[in-house]
Amino acid sequence: MLRENYEAVDRRVAEACRRAGRDRSEVTLVAVSKTKPATDILEVYQSGVRDFGENKVQELTEKYGVLPDDIRWHLIGHLQRNKVKYLPGKTCLIHSVDSLRLAMEIETIYAAADMECDILLEVNVAEEESKYGVKASEVYDLAKQIAELPHVHIRGLMTIAPYTEDPESNRKYFRELRQLAVDIQSKKPHNICMDELSMGMTGDFEVAIEEGATIVRVGTGIFGERNYNIN
Repeated sequence: MLRENYEAVDRRVAEACRRAGRDRSEVTLVAVSKTKPATDILEVYQSGVRDFGENKVQELTEKYGVLPDDIRWHLIGHLQRNKVKYLPGKTCLIHSVDSLRLAMEIETIYAAADMECDILLEVNVAEEESKYGVKASEVYDLAKQIAELPHVHIRGLMTIAPYTEDPESNRKYFRELRQLAVDIQSKKPHNICMDELSMGMTGDFEVAIEEGATIVRVGTGIFGERNYNIN
């Protein structure tokens, strides 16, 4: 069942790419495996998926220890500074950096480990009070400050669009994030790259791809409803 779910989502990704005149290779499908057991992840892994996303550091590190070592783990949830120390060597990309204090903690931990860290800046494009992320108007100033940190590398932007029954209603937010990335890149800033746009989830990833997403984060569409009762 999970293989069929993944293949159905992958076909939809490919179709969205075709509609947008994009190559399928331009979009990374991250299977969001939060709350899901290792057995489920292995089933999806055996379908060819290598990019998996987790919301919580503890869950990511536990799964990292028991699943194949060629999995590329994405930390997509809110990251507390006291959890950064568990991440070096375990995650390929942190999607959710939204403050200089967090970036400085990442710098400290990764410098001590003699490693470098790729991050995305989380932008609260819709300015929802319930969501993390910086305002669009504040992103460039934050990016310039973080760019001074030698072990932290900004690779692009991430957003979580509002929950909606109508994916089209989120198109404006995806478009705004892409334009923000274009504007930042046009300034040719040092140590800031805007190659990645992580936007779009199960309910709206096709619209996100049409608006330029390079990473889509799909959980329910692949794994089914989440189980929040696990330990």
